[in-house]
Amino acid sequence: MIQAVTDRVFIKLPPQKETTDGGIIIPNDRPNERTIGEVISVGEKVHSVKVGDKVFFHVFDDLPGPSEDVIVVRENSILGVIENE
Repeated sequence: MIQAVTDRVFIKLPPQKETTDGGIIIPNDRPNERTIGEVISVGEKVHSVKVGDKVFFHVFDDLPGPSEDVIVVRENSILGVIENE
């Protein structure tokens, strides 16, 4: 496990879809545009989200994380918390 620092938030992304619900294959050459994920670590200065929250974040503010399915954003890049989906 990795611990975020200051205003950083680590977000685990859902698996990349390879096909649509209708069975159409999604090409792999498109940039990664997943904008919803689950918070797995927060820095000590983060007050608006907590571990376990499902969040919506700005797609161009993410940095690569310690693995392919984890990204790092600043707290102010989080646009909202998704509740009761």
